[in-house]
Amino acid sequence: MSDDKSKGSLAVRSSIWYTIANVSLRAVSIITTPIYTGMLTNAEYGKANTYNSWIDVFNVFACLCVVYSIGRAKLDFKDKFDEYMSALQGLSSSCGFILLILAFIFRQSLSAWIHYEVPLAVGLFAYLCVSPSVEYMMQKCRYEYRYKENILISAVTCVGQVALSITLMLVFNDNRYIGKILGVIIPTAVMGIVFYITFIVRGKVFYKKEYWIYALKIGLPMIPHALALILLAQMDRIMIKDICSDADAGLYTFGYSFATLLMIFTNAIGQAWLPWFNETLYNGGADRIRQVQKKLVKLGTFLSMVFIVVAPEALMLLAISNSTYWVAKYVVPPIVLGTLAQYFYTNYVNVEIFCKKTPIIAIGSCAAALINYILNITLIPIYGYIAAAYTTLASYLILMIMHFVMVRFVLKQKVYDDLYMFASMAVYTAIGCMFLFLYEGTLRMTMIRYGVAIVFGAVLAFINRSDIITLITYVKKRISGIKA
Repeated sequence: MSDDKSKGSLAVRSSIWYTIANVSLRAVSIITTPIYTGMLTNAEYGKANTYNSWIDVFNVFACLCVVYSIGRAKLDFKDKFDEYMSALQGLSSSCGFILLILAFIFRQSLSAWIHYEVPLAVGLFAYLCVSPSVEYMMQKCRYEYRYKENILISAVTCVGQVALSITLMLVFNDNRYIGKILGVIIPTAVMGIVFYITFIVRGKVFYKKEYWIYALKIGLPMIPHALALILLAQMDRIMIKDICSDADAGLYTFGYSFATLLMIFTNAIGQAWLPWFNETLYNGGADRIRQVQKKLVKLGTFLSMVFIVVAPEALMLLAISNSTYWVAKYVVPPIVLGTLAQYFYTNYVNVEIFCKKTPIIAIGSCAAALINYILNITLIPIYGYIAAAYTTLASYLILMIMHFVMVRFVLKQKVYDDLYMFASMAVYTAIGCMFLFLYEGTLRMTMIRYGVAIVFGAVLAFINRSDIITLITYVKKRISGIKA
């Protein structure tokens, strides 16, 4: 029991620090964006960012999505976890090396396909041979509750990328997008090499049939899932651009980017929660999980409402010199609610991965991507770019329902208070849509919106006062250095 409390305390502490770190790193990204846009033309900026998109796509195939196996492997190979991580790296780097050879052989065709110079095209696959080791080390630290090391890796990578990108853009003055690309991949590649060697030295295993088969059984079915998520994230903007205009795509992207800042917080919560969740479920603690999860549901819904309430003023500040962007505020509520649905359905995905039933995850994700495409092609021509925000919300709600059905009725796992989670989603979706009617840009409507929000927040605070007092007491003790 004391061990469970200790790990629960670690999970809370991790969540707090992950949130602080993610917000800080995101702030660095926002602050440096004007530097990049000032040094790069629109075409160069787009080309540099598109290269990162290609990395995301090819990374799915190079790494075989075996990263999803790490959480469960930490439980199944407790005493041989270093061996497993070493072999896991051997598996993904072998696949990456094969793709590198193919990329070199067909380098001219590859270059023409992705529209980058041959060295950059081939270099992308060389990068994918070592860069996954950074993610593997971060995952390992996460499941070992070493959140300080995890945050340090993120911070060093972020600062290194910013400093080197600016330096190399000055060096490659005629082709500054090359400097931006190299500035991003070199720090990660260097750290990847260091961690690659670290894993080999600690684990001393490159190939072990048992580990490779274990990882592939979990990872391979996740490839369609990973591709579907990439498609879900990118499809809206591409279709808006083709069906409506570049301007509408820009407005949608602006609103979407603000709304998905919520993921900074939801991802931080998930990163801290997952190791404790896996160990608690492994030890038969579903009742304890239900208790904690209800509190996380409350936290997620509260954060979502904050984003929806402040959206109009936040977008005005972010585009203070160009009021044409302000209309993007109508995109925010449905995207925020879609992010909340994603936060909720990830709980069911965690159970599916824990049970090693990853093929059913891919089924849901591919179905959602297809539904999103059908809804977009039907509704965007009629209702414009704002329709894409609602199709995204619908797709994530469908995903939530599908994963619930899979866990509850296929895997027959009763882990969460499902009714509480779905009721919260329904109630806060209605409340979020209600705030849309208070988005009119008059002072009267603004005052009403914030007045309603304050009253609503006060009622919630009163209802959950015991949880709030507990959290404040905990944070105070941590800040003052007193052991909780």
